[in-house]
Parts: sequence; structure tokens; C-alpha cells
Amino acid sequence: MGSWKTMVEELVSERSPRLLSYATVLVGSVTDAEDLLHDAIVKTFGRGRRFPHVNAAEQYVRRTMQTLAIDRHRSRAAFHRALDREPAPAEGRSHDLDTPLDVESALAMLSPRERVCVMMRFYDDMTTAAIASQLGLADGTVKRYLSNAYEKLAPVLRLNEDWSESPDRVSVTSKGERP
Repeated sequence: MGSWKTMVEELVSERSPRLLSYATVLVGSVTDAEDLLHDAIVKTFGRGRRFPHVNAAEQYVRRTMQTLAIDRHRSRAAFHRALDREPAPAEGRSHDLDTPLDVESALAMLSPRERVCVMMRFYDDMTTAAIASQLGLADGTVKRYLSNAYEKLAPVLRLNEDWSESPDRVSVTSKGERP
């Protein structure tokens, strides 16, 4: 039984065409199959796992690909179910400034992380760096959450510019209250 690095090299050089074909059947496209195979090999050998021979390693990678393919399908299905629950942006909505905005309903469309980032950014008046620090996230992750939130809120709240890094404040009033 050699080192795990030697096993990975042997597996990739001898078995990768067969494993890639298997992955392609699992996920339906060569591009997704390449990603799946890569992820399965990393997951299999990421902790220095050892196998008595390359056949055992190949079987383990196949099983890992099956599990990952199922997990990815479940994630995609959950994502699509969430999209189906999300209300469609109101088309042809009046842009009359006297029409009250339902900010609470708009915020309810956001994921929990997006909503927290928006609230910290505008309600708590925090910078993205401060939000990232407090939530233990990378600055880019907070920016992505704010960008995703903007895309969801823009049509509903009639936003006309990207506010993810804007230093300006946004006034929000409660239901029934006028500025």
C-alpha cells in the first residue's frame, strides 16, 4: 500500500476516462461531469485516505460521485422550489411616488443572510467591511448578498441605482406612515 498521492496519480492516469464517462451519465454533461469527478477525488483523498489498491479507490470515487450528484440535484431542486415561492416582480406597476411601498413584504422575499446584510447596511448604517467582520464572512460574500438583495428588491421598491456600496442613507417608513 503506497502513499495516497501515488494512489491519486495512478487513479487519474489509469481510470479517469472511465470515471469521467460514469460521471457524464450521472449528470448529463461533460462539463458538469468534470466538476463532479474533480470534487469526488478531492473529497475522497482530501484527508489522505489510503486504499489497498486502485480498484478500491475507483469504487470509492464512484460512490462519492453518486452521493455528490444526488446532493447537487437536491440543492438545485430546493433552489427551484424557493424560486417558485418567490413572488414575481409586479410588471406594469405604477411608478407614482404617492403609492406606498411595502418594504416589509419586499424584505420577506430575501434569504435570511441577504435580509440580515441589508438591515445591517441600512438600518444599522454599517459598511460592508463591518458587516463581514461581525458575521464572520468575507467582504466579497457580503457584497454578493447585498447585490443579490438589490436585484430582488429593485423592481419591487423601484430602486434605480446600485446601493450596495453607496454611502447614502435610505429612508424607510412603517406601514401607513408618510415621510
